[in-house]
Amino acid sequence: MCGIAGVVSLDGRPVSADELDRMCDAMTHRGPDDGGVYLGAGVGLGMRRLSIIDLKTGRQPIRNEDGSIWVVLNGEIYNFKALRTTLEARGHVFYTATDTEVIVHLYEEYGARCVDHLRGMFAFAVWDGRRRQILLARDRLGIKPLYYAEVNGRLLFGSELKVILQSPDVERRINWNALSRVFTFLTTPAAESIVAGVKKLEPGHVLIVPVDGEPRTHRYWDVTFVPDRGRSEAQLVDRLRELLEESVRLHLVSDVPLGAFLSGGLDSSTVVATMVRTGARPVKTFSIGFPEADYDERTYARRVAEAFGTDHRELVLEPAAVDVIEDLAWYLDEPFGDSSAIPTYMVSKLASEDVTVVLSGDGGDELFAGYDKYLVEQRERSYGTPPPLVRRALALMGRMMPEGMRGRNFVRHVSLAGWPRYLNASTLFRQDAKAQLFEPEAFERLAGSDPWREEADCLARANGHWLSAVQYLDLKSYLPLDILTKVDRMSMAHSIEARVPLLDHPLVEFAATIPPELQLRSGTRKHLLKLAMRGILPDEIIDRPKRGFAVPLGRWFRGELTGFVRDLLLSQKTRQRGIFNPVYIEQLLEQHMRGRPLDLQVWTLLSFEQWCRTFLDRTPSPPASTLPLRPARVLAASGI
Repeated sequence: MCGIAGVVSLDGRPVSADELDRMCDAMTHRGPDDGGVYLGAGVGLGMRRLSIIDLKTGRQPIRNEDGSIWVVLNGEIYNFKALRTTLEARGHVFYTATDTEVIVHLYEEYGARCVDHLRGMFAFAVWDGRRRQILLARDRLGIKPLYYAEVNGRLLFGSELKVILQSPDVERRINWNALSRVFTFLTTPAAESIVAGVKKLEPGHVLIVPVDGEPRTHRYWDVTFVPDRGRSEAQLVDRLRELLEESVRLHLVSDVPLGAFLSGGLDSSTVVATMVRTGARPVKTFSIGFPEADYDERTYARRVAEAFGTDHRELVLEPAAVDVIEDLAWYLDEPFGDSSAIPTYMVSKLASEDVTVVLSGDGGDELFAGYDKYLVEQRERSYGTPPPLVRRALALMGRMMPEGMRGRNFVRHVSLAGWPRYLNASTLFRQDAKAQLFEPEAFERLAGSDPWREEADCLARANGHWLSAVQYLDLKSYLPLDILTKVDRMSMAHSIEARVPLLDHPLVEFAATIPPELQLRSGTRKHLLKLAMRGILPDEIIDRPKRGFAVPLGRWFRGELTGFVRDLLLSQKTRQRGIFNPVYIEQLLEQHMRGRPLDLQVWTLLSFEQWCRTFLDRTPSPPASTLPLRPARVLAASGI
C-alpha cells in the first residue's frame, strides 16, 4: 500500500524534484516507511510506501530491465505470483519480490490491456519512455483513489486531492457541480472533485496521455447483471462458498500483522469466519461501540469473536469523538456527508495499534442486496403507482405544506413515479430546499447541475430487473464514492491497509449472475449469502435485524455538541463566504433541536465548512498528529 504522485511535462519543461517531494510529503500517512522518486526528461514519479509485501527489496518506483518503463503503484496485486511465473517463462527478468514489478512486465507484453490480467485493488502510473506517454489506471471497483489535473502544460496526478493542491498551478476554486452533488447525495461525483479542474479517474478506467498527443480515456471493465438460471440454488451456494474462500485466501497474503474489522453484521462476520476457515489464526478483530444501546453492536461482534476464537478489541465512542473533525477534513480530502467516517476513523486508529493490514466486509450489501432501501422499493412497486392526476395533486399538496410539517416528505415522495421516486428517498436536499439553503448567487452557480439525471442515466444503463439496476447503481456510485472512499481515507489516516475481499472481481461477476429472486426472497435480504453461511455463522448473526454503521449524531448535536454546531455554522467566517443562507441554517438547527432527524444535513454542512477552512482559507498542511516525514530516495535518470 502506498501513495503515488507524478508530474508529466507536456511542453518540455523540466520537472522539479522539490515539487515531487512536496506532493509526496502531503501524503506521508499513506506511506510512512519509505519514499522514492524517479526523475526523467519531462517526467517525475513519486511515492510513499507502507511496506506490506517484500519488505526489503520492494521499493518503488520500479523499472523494467533497460529502464525504459517505470511504475508506481498504490494497492495490492493478489495474483502477482502466478503472473510472475508466466512472465518469467516469457523471458522477463525480475529484480524484486514485490507485486508491483509484474505491472512493468505486463505492460511490456500487453500495453494498456495489462489491467485485464490484474486481480486486486490498485491505482498506478506507468511511464513509457520510448513512447513518451503515461498510463494511469484504477481498479475495477474503485477501491483505490486517483486524482489528476491538466494545467499550464502539465499533467499532475496523485492518490489524494491534497497532493495536487501542492502545485501553485492549481487554483483552489470550488467546483459547483460537485458541490451540488455533495448536498444531494453526500459525496462529489465519480469523475470530478470539489476543486474546479481536478478530476478523478473513474473505477475500471485507464487514461493514456502522450506527451505530444491527445489524452484518451477508456473503460476496460464493467459488470453486467445476467441471471444464471441454469444452476440450482444449491449449486449457486456451493460456488459462492468457493469464491469466498478463494478471495479471502488471496487477501491474506502479507508480510506484516493482519486483522479484520468486525461489526457483528453478516458481511464482516462472513469475512472473519472465512479467514479462520482458511487457516488464519489467531485473527485479530476490532469493533466500535456507543453508550447508546440502540446504536451499539458490540454484543453481536463479541458473539462472532467468541465463536471463532479471535483476539478481539473494542472501543466505545463518546460525543468527544467529534473533536477529530478537523483531522477528518484533512484526511477525507473533500466534503463528505457520511458521518460514519467518525467511527471508521476511530476503529482504524484502534487497529493500527496491533496490525498493518485489516480485512473488511464492505461490498456485501451491494452484491447480495442487503440494503433496506431495496426492500422498500420492492414494497412500493407492489403497491403500484398512483394515476398522473393523483400524483399532480399530491405534488401540489406537498408544495403547500410548510417545511418540517409531519407527512410532507411522504406526500412528496408518493407524488413521484419510477426512478425519481427511488432517488428521492436518498436525497439530502431537493432542488427547492437548495434554493433556500444557498444564497441566490451561489444557487445560480448550481443551476446547471442535475445529480438526479446522472444517477438516472446509470440506472438506465443497467437494463433488466429493477433490483439489478439499483445494485448496479450502488456499485457505480454509492460504493466507490462513499463506502470505499471512507474506508480508504480513514484507514490510511492511521497508516493501515484495508482490504475488501467481497469485492474481488470474480466474486463480483458471480454475484451479478444470482437471480434477483434469490437475492430478495419473501422480504429477506441476502437470501443466497445467508444460505451459504448457514451452519458456519451462528444463526443469531444470520437472522439478526440489519443495522447500518450509524452514529448517534442527532442526540450529540442536541446535547453536548449544540454549541459546537452553532458556533461553526453560524460563525462570521461561514457567513462571509456568501454560500449559505444563515436564516435557513438557523431554521434547520431549530427544527433539529425539536426532534426532526436532520443529522446528515447538519453533518454535511459541518463537513463542507471544515473543508473550506482546511483547504481554501489556508495552505493545506497535515494535522500535528501526522507521522514525521522521512526523506525520499531520488532515482536520477536522463534521456528516457
